Amino acid sequence: MFARLHPLLIPAVALAFAAPVCAATAPPPLQAVAPVPHFGAEPVSSEARQTARWALRSGDNGRRAVVVVDKKNAKAFVFDPRGTLQGAAPVLLGSAIGDHTVPGVGDKPLSQVRPEERTTPAGRFIAEMGVNSHGEDVVWVDYDAAVSMHRVRPNVKAERRLERLASKTPADNRISFGCINLPVTFYEEVLSPTVQKQGAIVYVLPDVKTPAQVFGAYDVTNPMHLAAAQQAARKNGAPEAVQKVALQHSR
Repeated sequence: MFARLHPLLIPAVALAFAAPVCAATAPPPLQAVAPVPHFGAEPVSSEARQTARWALRSGDNGRRAVVVVDKKNAKAFVFDPRGTLQGAAPVLLGSAIGDHTVPGVGDKPLSQVRPEERTTPAGRFIAEMGVNSHGEDVVWVDYDAAVSMHRVRPNVKAERRLERLASKTPADNRISFGCINLPVTFYEEVLSPTVQKQGAIVYVLPDVKTPAQVFGAYDVTNPMHLAAAQQAARKNGAPEAVQKVALQHSR
């Protein structure tokens, strides 16, 4: 997490990564022949599996890559648009538990961000390549809230960020100001190339709410859920548009 940097301070770069915000309308219809996410031997929670299946099967990802960030288990999964797992890795998250973003937190200097404000927001986001106020390339998740996915920075030894990433438990992975920290190799060889080549939708799973409450995910293997989704799609007559967007700074 870095303090907000006004786009005018990064000419051309900030503008290059901007994207329009679209309003949500109706649940997307199921595709006739849809990709299925393959997790391989990777351990995965039921919520992460369900969200990835739903995103690909429903077409909610808009033929982009799918990134699922499982906050409860401090793990990220990256799939190409066909559902092939490109990689999975542990992540570091905001030190505060919560699914919301405190209004205005992205505009504050780090020294003024209170402990309870250091959340990693849950939601559906358009991944955008960009740079932070230090000139480092990042993948923006929620630009307005200054939340990005970036390489882990072990600058403060007392925080033990590398050790936290390497530990076998997610219990110690809450340490950032809200950004999603990744192993350097995973960021450079998996996440960044995928976003650059294919675009991506990032689904950050909630701490408190359910995926259905946050971005409308449902169990695509449940006939009742499928029927309800198909009925809603027919009733509204339009697929769901993009819901949340990543556009601005980094914290």
